[in-house]
Amino acid sequence: MTSVPGPVDQSPPTVGAVHTVPAPDAAQNGWSAEPPVGYHYPTPEPDRLTRLVLRIHERSPRWAVPLAAVGCVGLGMAYALVSNPTHADPDAAPTCILKLTTGFDCPGCGGTRALWYVLHADLPAAARHHFLFVFSLPFLAYLFVAWAGNQAFGWRLPELRISPKVIGGFMAAWLAFTVVRNLPWAPFTSLYV
Repeated sequence: MTSVPGPVDQSPPTVGAVHTVPAPDAAQNGWSAEPPVGYHYPTPEPDRLTRLVLRIHERSPRWAVPLAAVGCVGLGMAYALVSNPTHADPDAAPTCILKLTTGFDCPGCGGTRALWYVLHADLPAAARHHFLFVFSLPFLAYLFVAWAGNQAFGWRLPELRISPKVIGGFMAAWLAFTVVRNLPWAPFTSLYV
């Protein structure tokens, strides 16, 4: 006696429906473990926030995102200039959570002071507070200008290609710098900020 496969539902799924793969013996019952050729998984309806962001993105001019990024960078520079982190009280509590809880300098400690010195064109003092930050600034500035110029005005500046090995080497140097600047004996104590 042979079994006759049951009817296969060929109707398209509704929005939000989930395609499930039938049990292993489903092929014997006339079902396919794979979706039919040309089958498209339904895309879920975006939520309100996603729709709002997409509408804003579609209606905004090309220069809006680079302008917002310039605004964020400008706010960071203004904060460094207004707060003047170089003249903090000696007994003031550190604002860095890691330094406050452990007493160690974090990988970014000294970055705000270094930025303040860079904005005042004192590169030796900036490098004293965070050498790797000062070293990376020209590269970051060029990458930002190239991206913002392309987004806003269609500029095609020469692309700065940084290989993953170089990025890995930089991250390893940053980790080593973070460890070395926290060592409690000379000459490493000169790196302590």
